Amino acid sequence: MGEVRLIDVSKQFTLRIDGAAHMVRALDRLSFTVADGEVVALIGPSGCGKTTALRIAMGLEKATTGVVTVDGAAIKGCGYDRGIVFQHAELLPWLNALRNVEFGLEMKGMRGAELHDTAMKYLTLVGLKDSVKRRPYQLSGGMQQRVGIARALAIDPKVLLMDEPFGALDAQTREGLQGELLDIHARTKKTILFVTHDLDEAVMLADRVVVMQHGRLQEIVEVPLSRPRRDLGAIRGSDAFARTRYHIWRALHAGAPTLH
Repeated sequence: MGEVRLIDVSKQFTLRIDGAAHMVRALDRLSFTVADGEVVALIGPSGCGKTTALRIAMGLEKATTGVVTVDGAAIKGCGYDRGIVFQHAELLPWLNALRNVEFGLEMKGMRGAELHDTAMKYLTLVGLKDSVKRRPYQLSGGMQQRVGIARALAIDPKVLLMDEPFGALDAQTREGLQGELLDIHARTKKTILFVTHDLDEAVMLADRVVVMQHGRLQEIVEVPLSRPRRDLGAIRGSDAFARTRYHIWRALHAGAPTLH
């Protein structure tokens, strides 16, 4: 199982500007559920609290109020029931791809042949079977992100959290990895919660899209595209894709400030 629930999650902190204290509310009673095996996208303008919500779900930050649960249990810091992929792979530069994946497994207590075989299994899953001995500087940006995904999946988390995992990549590489993520989800059935600024990416990958504005939930949009989603070109050209993308665009602009 891998159900995630954010229940009335708020986050506030104090900034000091020119000696004066200013209270900033990053999240305001945010609530939504990600069902077991579901893919949910968080989308909204910069500064709306998407990444803060994801970091709280991972346990990297604490909510001021509210709670996050995984399968009904409140999270208390980071745990192996959740894996995270950042916008940049954050690989250890002195280790090759295989050792980068093995490192996380060693932290979990895995040793010996099981350690090697598990790391190889997930590097093969992301298409890097023939590149396991390369160090990060010998890998393209897209290949580094694949290692990051393999590292997160190898610990066998219930939930995969992704913070704009393809945002720093060129369009062609990004689209290729979107297809691979769809394939990985079809095979693993992992629960996935990911942050994106890209409307196309949100519709392409997600079952539902959580639209955020000013730290609040604006709307949750259902994506009426069946799985598995293999022909990305056909999906992009479908009426359902266009209608859903426009619906999300309208929701984003409904809460946006008016510029004069």
